[in-house]
Amino acid sequence: MPVKNDTLSKKDGAVPLEKGEITMLKGIPECISPELLKILHEMGHGDRLVIGDANFPAAACAKNNILIRADGVTATELLDAVLQLFPLDEVEHPVLIMDKQEHHKNMETPVWDVFKSTVAKYDPRGESACGLIGRFDFYEEAKKAYAVVATTEKAFYSCLILQKGCI
Repeated sequence: MPVKNDTLSKKDGAVPLEKGEITMLKGIPECISPELLKILHEMGHGDRLVIGDANFPAAACAKNNILIRADGVTATELLDAVLQLFPLDEVEHPVLIMDKQEHHKNMETPVWDVFKSTVAKYDPRGESACGLIGRFDFYEEAKKAYAVVATTEKAFYSCLILQKGCI
């Protein structure tokens, strides 16, 4: 059972905690659950992680791989947290974003800008590390992923696949 601390020892280089915050490890984003941390550690070069939004059929796509629930977490928040720990592969597009269907062609997708700027923050290729993949192709690729994380992101077309690189 974690113990609540108001601050950690500054002697150890720790940062003061917010009142009532609980932590067991330093440097791990709060939205990364112990289960997800274990999965990220297990994954090897070339393995893929799906971050699905609230509408994504996560359980159906994860029938033959691992499903992790991240209730109360947005896809953008989780992407930022994962990329703090997870190197991207050196393939052309290690980040694949689910593309809009033809009937949604004119729909605004501001979440894509957030995805791209977040990737650019962690990868020297910037936004060019991101590519688009059609909805049904995305589903097929998701079925082959190492793990699928189901978020409660409500923005449309806010699903992506990350391909892990080397440290």
